Amino acid sequence: MSTIEPLDRREFAVRFLQLAALLALPEAAFAAAAAGAYDVAVRRDVMVRMRDGVLLATDVYLPARGAEVIPGRMPAILERTPYGKSQDGTRHASTQVANLFASHGYAVVFQDCRGRGKSQGKYVKYLSDGLDGYDCCAWIIGQNWSNGRIGTMGLSYAAHTQAALASAGAPGVTAMFMDSGGFSNAYQGGIRQGGAFEMKQVTWAFNEALEAPEVKRDPAKLAALKAIDLKDWFARLPWARGHSPLSLVPEYEHYVFDQWEHGNFDGFWKQMGIYAAGYYDQWRDAAIVFISSWYDPYPRTVTDNFRALSARKRGPMRMILGPWTHGNREQTFAGDVDFGSVAAFEGNVAADYVALKLRWFNRFLKGESNGVDLEPTVQLFVMGGGTGRRTAQGRMDHGGVWRAERTWPIPRERLTRYYLHPDGMLSEHLPPRGNRPRQYRYDPATPVPTIGGTITSGQPIMVGGAFDQREAPQFFGCREPYRALEQRADVLVFATPRLAADIEVTGAIEARLWIASDAPDTDFTIKLLDVYPPNEDYPDGYAMNLTDGILRCRYRDSWEQPSLMEPGRVYLIAIEAFPTSNLFKAGHRIRIDVSSDNFPHFDFNPNTGEPEGKATRTQVATNRVFVDQDHPSHVVLPVIPAHA
Repeated sequence: MSTIEPLDRREFAVRFLQLAALLALPEAAFAAAAAGAYDVAVRRDVMVRMRDGVLLATDVYLPARGAEVIPGRMPAILERTPYGKSQDGTRHASTQVANLFASHGYAVVFQDCRGRGKSQGKYVKYLSDGLDGYDCCAWIIGQNWSNGRIGTMGLSYAAHTQAALASAGAPGVTAMFMDSGGFSNAYQGGIRQGGAFEMKQVTWAFNEALEAPEVKRDPAKLAALKAIDLKDWFARLPWARGHSPLSLVPEYEHYVFDQWEHGNFDGFWKQMGIYAAGYYDQWRDAAIVFISSWYDPYPRTVTDNFRALSARKRGPMRMILGPWTHGNREQTFAGDVDFGSVAAFEGNVAADYVALKLRWFNRFLKGESNGVDLEPTVQLFVMGGGTGRRTAQGRMDHGGVWRAERTWPIPRERLTRYYLHPDGMLSEHLPPRGNRPRQYRYDPATPVPTIGGTITSGQPIMVGGAFDQREAPQFFGCREPYRALEQRADVLVFATPRLAADIEVTGAIEARLWIASDAPDTDFTIKLLDVYPPNEDYPDGYAMNLTDGILRCRYRDSWEQPSLMEPGRVYLIAIEAFPTSNLFKAGHRIRIDVSSDNFPHFDFNPNTGEPEGKATRTQVATNRVFVDQDHPSHVVLPVIPAHA
């Protein structure tokens, strides 16, 4: 049953000030998003019927005078979330933001995804959100307060739900604000990448199972889950269905193993909700803001969506790419690296986050001429240019600047090949003929540990961001004496000499390697780093990770039809890394690390050729990378010339 809770403007102002303090919004930014002219009435737990009869719990915030909803029809703003539709001062379904937008004359609709919160039905991550989102939009435009125009918003999963309902062709969708999500292709970013499985799906499922309604109703099961040592489980891979840290919650275990075992890019990966690329033509012609960041799991998703929809649709598109970890746009740092005070979104990207959303919706849902459509199409943060010294907060000062661009990729980019040489040099010049390949042994029992990167939802196993690529106690799988990764025998390092001049690299990264292995299947990884020279704070220098990529070799020729390798045969493989933007300063070195694992970001390859997610054993692989003129392994960097 729904209830109506009036909220007068004074009470709303107090709550929004609390939110501003929580998010550390600058005073000027808060002023730009001040409360509007209306009070707010809230109808809680309206049960909206889906096409299969399942009822989804929905809160509706309506502009009012006192307790009376204002008459007439108005645009609506929708957010669909699995994390609870009635949260105070959080990044998901914030009641303060809902009240703010309603006070400006919007109907704000927050809905619990099926099987979550107070909604009925069975929760199936991602795959029910397309049709449910469509049905919710159809319900909205049928209400007596709706004028038929809908804006959508949300971060992370609430960006995925937006892409899902758009892929279903949901009616009324006129403007969208998609932050750090909205799978273009979850097979290549977010769930899998390069054929490997992202282990954050396990940590996400475990942490969310602790909050699942059915678990909270069962004290014994909740206590048993809390007693599980997740780090111990990660140290004892491989697992099997029924023998994993998720075995107490079969629904979540099935979800993880379904994704893990579906290694081929088949119909499973082309479903609505995880494959927007297959449904772009069904998207309505909406005005869309895409946001992501360099240490987020979704810069490839966002750039792919932006490029594809800009080419297909008339609605204005805008893209913002910052230096943050997932959703942490109010911060100036990622991991152990600081980018300076200008890095925070608030106050530096035309307007603060909440105010920008309000301006976007005012322009494209109400037709207000506020200039937001005249601002730069692409705004990106170019990392680099800092001192390299330790800040007062103990982080490395890397610096950076915001820059406006017309489109993506940047039209003036120069795709430049940097070749791998046998002596470890990285150069624009081809290596000589006759070189012996570089070789190492990859043992899945002692994988190269993940140190930062494009990770979210990885706690307590992994953390995202930029770090000196050196083992340390806080990173899973690291062991004393905590060496630099470049000192490991299973990591091949290729670096330029110290640069004579600055070089900017902005865009997607690809390596093309000639390889061989004595195993039927194995992985190859690449990592792009900015290497600082030594200084008093970092006497060994600082090797900062920028982006990385992976390829499971059985997918070297086809994602749909994998094939095992012939031991000893030479193959050419391509490894794609997520896009990044960095200014390599004179005196620094550009470095590429090549190895065969990046665990626990990705599942390790057992090297046996067994079916995905069903390994029963592991074996050591001897892997080779060819570095001669007849097999010119190289990385392609998108170099951006300096403005004349």
